[in-house]
Amino acid sequence: MVFVSTIHNPAVAAVFEQYPEPMRTRLLFLRRLVLDAATETEGVDAVEETLRWGEPSYIAKSGSAVRMDWKATAPRQYAMYFNCKTALVDTFKALYGDLFKYEGNRAIVFDENEEIPIDELKHCIALSLTYRKRKHLPMLGA
Repeated sequence: MVFVSTIHNPAVAAVFEQYPEPMRTRLLFLRRLVLDAATETEGVDAVEETLRWGEPSYIAKSGSAVRMDWKATAPRQYAMYFNCKTALVDTFKALYGDLFKYEGNRAIVFDENEEIPIDELKHCIALSLTYRKRKHLPMLGA
């Protein structure tokens, strides 16, 4: 069982409740990774949990939003989304190659039974949560 801290935003909690099992469990695990990465990353003071485009979204003042979602059109997949107008996903591709499956320059996509490379994904999340401080650095300072 994955420990999940309380979701204080009722709208976000409602979205998680609408996801089918076992996708809800997988998305709550991604949520935990975002919150852990935020706590472990220097320069990230607080993360706001909200909805953007109806999807759970996490944003720090120092960074770019990280969103996650499951879509009925691809019922065996779920994804973590990043701002497509940034160098984030291109940097992830350069750092981690085919370790992840990408959707263009906006998402990392996971298959339902895929084992997630936790440390590498938390690094991607940390780069997003600190993007505003790193965007001028080659490879975002990774």
